This record gives sequence, structure tokens and C-alpha cells, in this order.
Amino acid sequence: MAKMFGKGKEKSKASKETMRNLTGLEQICGSDREAYEALSPVMFLDPRKVDVSMKEAVDNAKKADKEKDVSRARMWYEVAGGLAIYEGNTKKVVEYYGEAERVTGEKYLIRNDPEKAVAKATEYYKQYLSS
Repeated sequence: MAKMFGKGKEKSKASKETMRNLTGLEQICGSDREAYEALSPVMFLDPRKVDVSMKEAVDNAKKADKEKDVSRARMWYEVAGGLAIYEGNTKKVVEYYGEAERVTGEKYLIRNDPEKAVAKATEYYKQYLSS
């Protein structure tokens, strides 16, 4: 009955768009599900649209951390980590997601093999953000 009112088509269209966004990363990761699962929740598809620098994100994270604002600290450490992925800075990826783990107690799969994850992300960015 949902199709009768057009809702079925909208849902289908939205899920196709979501899949299209992930397809590039999935193609680059190929059969390496571990790399895909490490990157997909933390990687910015187009980090050029992020309006803060990595330094600003880290400063905001440290300030929120000092104020014991766990959710803001986590968010800013994740932003800094996502920008570090874009810059290909594995050391900073480990540092910032380590800080996010510390403040939240949650684990980030990217820390299992950050070199491989950053290499896959770099390949993605070279292919999809070259224009």
C-alpha cells in the first residue's frame, strides 16, 4: 500500500543514494571487510567540506574534555581523527581516536590497523576527490 502513495519509491531512491555513496569506498576496500568496517564509520567522504582545521578540532576536544563534556570531546576528537585520515597522518589518527576511546570507553576499529586503513582512505580520496 505504501507504493500507492509514493512512499515506496522515495525509500528505494534514498537507499540507492546511500549505497552509491558507499560504493567507492567498498570498491577500494574490495574483499577487505576489516578495512571497510574500520573506515566507514569514521571517514569523511568529502573532508573539504569540514569548516574547521585539525588544530581547531583538537583544541575544541581538549577544552570539552577538560570540562568533562564527554559527547563534545568525543565529537571533536572524531573530527580531528577524520581530518588526520584525510591528511594521511597515521600517527595523528592513532592519537585522536585513542583520545576518543579514552573519553568514551568505545573502541574504534581503525586503531587495529591504522596504516592499512589510512592507505585505503588515501586511495579513495585520490580517486574520488581529484576534481
